[in-house]
This record gives sequence, structure tokens and C-alpha cells, in this order.
Amino acid sequence: MSFKKTDNDQKSKKDLTKMRTPHTYAIIFVVVLLCWILTFMVPAGKFSTHDIEYTDSNGDVKTRTVLMAETFRYSYNLNTDFLAAELKKLAEDENALQELGADQEALEEFVETDPSAWDQSQLDELGLTDDVLYGKYGESIYDTSKKLHKTANVWGTDDYSGFGFMNYIFEGLVTGSKYGSAVGIVALILVVGGSFGIIMKTGAIDAGIYAFIKKSKGLERLALPLLFFIFSLGGATFGMSEEVIPFAMIMVPFVIALGYDSIVAVTVTYVASQVGNAASWMSPFSVAIAQGIAGIPVLSAASFRLAMWFVVTGLSAAYMMVYAEKIRKKPELSAVYDTDEHFRNRIENTTEEEMKFTLGHKLILLEMLAVLVWIIWGVTKKAYYIPEIASQFFVMGFAAGIIAVVFKLNGMTINDMASSFQGGVSDLAGTAIVVGMAKGILLVLGGSDANVASTLNTVLYSIGNALNGVPATVAAWSMYLFQSLFNLVVTSNSGQAALTMPIMAPLSDIVGVSRQIAVLAYQLGAGFVDAFTPVSASLIGVLGVARIDWTKWAKYQIKMQGFFFLMGTIIIVIAVAIGLQ
Repeated sequence: MSFKKTDNDQKSKKDLTKMRTPHTYAIIFVVVLLCWILTFMVPAGKFSTHDIEYTDSNGDVKTRTVLMAETFRYSYNLNTDFLAAELKKLAEDENALQELGADQEALEEFVETDPSAWDQSQLDELGLTDDVLYGKYGESIYDTSKKLHKTANVWGTDDYSGFGFMNYIFEGLVTGSKYGSAVGIVALILVVGGSFGIIMKTGAIDAGIYAFIKKSKGLERLALPLLFFIFSLGGATFGMSEEVIPFAMIMVPFVIALGYDSIVAVTVTYVASQVGNAASWMSPFSVAIAQGIAGIPVLSAASFRLAMWFVVTGLSAAYMMVYAEKIRKKPELSAVYDTDEHFRNRIENTTEEEMKFTLGHKLILLEMLAVLVWIIWGVTKKAYYIPEIASQFFVMGFAAGIIAVVFKLNGMTINDMASSFQGGVSDLAGTAIVVGMAKGILLVLGGSDANVASTLNTVLYSIGNALNGVPATVAAWSMYLFQSLFNLVVTSNSGQAALTMPIMAPLSDIVGVSRQIAVLAYQLGAGFVDAFTPVSASLIGVLGVARIDWTKWAKYQIKMQGFFFLMGTIIIVIAVAIGLQ
């Protein structure tokens, strides 16, 4: 007996298939939950920190706070009996108190109180911080009978009952400042989205794309490798990352109009910038800081890295073109074919009138070019960062709107400028939320501060110890693997350098690998994985612009990550073989 499948059966099967691809929000929540569970199993630990000076790529002396690898200790309760005896002696030693910067009179009063009620916050007020006491007495200040865990509550806020993992979205969104993740990145995304909402309403970008395609006469395919090298150079020279988001707004419709898909657009912009970052010989946010922390000359081994950048960028561009040409010949093979329909429809529904490349369109594109040059100049010469860049892009959008009003492009009015800005902001609001959600992962693990007890610090220390005693090539490759995995959680290049290099640099001495190779392992791991991890605020911002769900991006990018990892492995092996110094 046979049964004919009904439409409902087929519909159910189709719906079930769709359910197998989880939403980005769902993925991040599962990761947050797993990280929270991990904090129950792994005790918290911390390091003492100190400031070091290093010379950056411009020859300027900078200061960076880094951990001291030999000071790792687990989180314990205080040994108040030991402290009661020692602090009484210390209260009578005026010279020692002056050296520690502690108040003698306040300490004399404090030691007369009940020791069983003492906690670290009270000692901090006396100038006897955990680092100060540990530096003087070692682990004797702790009751080492029980390692403590730093596990978030189920619900709560930092200022009410303590951080709870169910509040990870809000807490993630409000972390940092206007200079960094997450608040700064979220604000940048929204301002850029609004500004490009105005620019897209003018029709200048669409008209420019049609004019380029009409005049290029089949040579447009050469544009993709060239653009890949340009964005890679941006990543290599000034650590281009957040700056890619507005560029992607231009490149997505451009690349789709050429017959490719939005995945190619993200690859030729954001991925290219991270390839450059990974293979950089001079990035002030990665190589310079890592080399400074490792105690080796900044820009040393630049010739090796310059050759590496050229080869890695070329091979990565070739990998992209293999995929791009496959999609150009058969667009239906694209995982984002359906979502790209938005851009294709806009292209197909553009009238002949809208395709005209008028003086107003040209002025807007020239104004955009001028602002982009202004931004690159500001970032490289004046150290402009998120606040300045956001303001510059607002100026770009506002000026484009005024030109459109004057030239009556698409019937633009002042009210249209305002509504277009609002529409651009709303388009990227979902992306901004993801930035906060991703930041929440780090908060659940206890944060990235080496001087604050966290599960993340313990994981970092444990992996560092695990590499002790293995062969040089295996150790170097393991460092590369570790840095790649670590970047799934901590995506800040400078932050990762500050956390990992103080451990990896001396460890490389022990296992017989040069510190130069330790830096190489760091930059390759930190750079390549930024193009994949959902924790990267910049990647999520670019994907939001391209209307690509992270799960669809991951299906494509996981293969490219395998290609990157293979290249990185070969580079590490070569570096060990030639004894890179």
C-alpha cells in the first residue's frame, strides 16, 4: 500500500527544514547559556597587572596595562587569621606603610575591628588592595581550602543584586564607552545607518553603479581582486575594521549589480580587511602592541610579514573569485539568493530616469569620496576613532541630502531627509542589538580584565601551562590554534594582545620558539577568526548592512576559515623552520 504525500505533509517538511537554521539571536543565547554553565565548572582566577612602555609603529612611546603571568592565582576567601596577625605588625611599621601607600592611622583603627567581618573592599579603602597584599605576603593571605567560582546570577544588574545572565543584552549594550564596544559601536552603526539612509534615497549610488557597469564593458570582474587588495591594505596599515561598515553599504548593491551576491560583497570588504590585519607588518592595533608587550622591536621581521601579506592576500582573493564566478554563472546556488532579492528588485525596478547619472549624483559621489579621504586621513594621521568617524559620516549624509534637495533628486525634501535617516537607523537597529548580545558572552565569562577574577582568566592560564614542554613546532602551532579559539570570545586585537602575549611571550622562550613567532601566532589567529566569530561587532554590523543572517554566513565562511587556517599553519611551520627572529 502506498500513500500519497499531501500538501500539508510537504509543507510540514519544508517548515521543519527551515527550523534547522537557528536565528543569530538564538545562537548567541545558547553560547551565553553554555558559558554560564562553564563558570560553574571552572573556578575564577586573576593576575596582577602593571604598565609597560612600548614604541608604536610611528616611533611614539605608548603605555599599555598588561598582566604578569607569574602572578596567577585562583579566587579564594581571605585568610583573616593570618591577616589579623600580619596587619597588626604592619600597622607598627611606618616605613613599610609609606612604601605601600597605606594610611597608618586608619590601619591602626581597622585592625582593632573583628577580623571575621573583614572583606577586600574594606582593605582597598586602606590602600591594601589584593595586588598589594599578594605582592607582600603571597598566597598566605588566602584561605586556599576552597577555590571560588564567579558565576552570574540568573537575573540581576550590576547595581542591583549583581549581574544576571538573563540581562546579558542590556548589560552588553551599555558596556564600554563612546570609544569602544559596545556603546560606541552601537552608536556608530545607528548613525552610519541613518546617514546612508539619506544617501541611498538620493539615488546617487545606484546611478553611479549603472554608469560604471555601462562603461566598464566586461572588465568589471577585475574590480573585485583590486578592491580585495585595497581593503586588505587598509587592515594591514591602520587596522581597518569598524570603518568597513559604511563601505559595505556601497559595495553590497554594487557587487550584486555585477552579478554576484552579498556574500562576495562582505568578503571583498570586511574579510579582506581582516586578512590584511592578520598578515600585517605595521598595524598599530595588533602587531605594534603585541611586539611591544613581547619585548621585541616594533616592525621587526617586517620583510617577512610584507611578503606574507602579499601572498596571503593574493591567495585569499583567488579563493573569493572561485566562489564569486560560480555564483555569477548560477546565482541560484547562493545561500543568500532569497535575501539578495531586495537588492535585485531595487536594481530591476530602477527606471531609465533613475539610471541617469546627473550632475547632482556626481556631486554627491564626489562629496562622499572627499569625506572618505577625510576619514582615512583622520584615522591614520590624527588617531580619529569611533566618535569622530560617526560625526564624519553624519556630515556625509547631511551634505548629500542638502545636495539632493538643491538638485531635486528623487524629489528630495527636508522632511524626506529626516524620514530617510530614520529608515536607515531602523534597518540597522537589529544589528545594533546583536552587538550588545555578543558583548554579553564576555560578561558572562567574567569580563576580559586580567586583574578581576574570572573564568576566562583561568582558561587562559590553563592553556598556557598546557603548552609547556611540547616540541617547538607543535608549541608554535598550538599557540596559533589557541589564539584562533581565544578570538571567538575576545575580538579586540589590542585586548587579546594584552591578555595573551604576557603569557605566550615567556612561554615561547621555554619551549624554544622565538617571541617573534609567538607574535605571529597571535596576529594570524586574531585576524582570520574575526571574519567568522558572531562576537565581532564589526562583522555583525557588516552582515546587517548586507541583510545576511550569521548562520548563512557561517556556512560559507567556515570553509574559508579552513583555508585560512591551512595558510596560517604553513606560515607558522615555515617561520619555525627558518628560525624567524
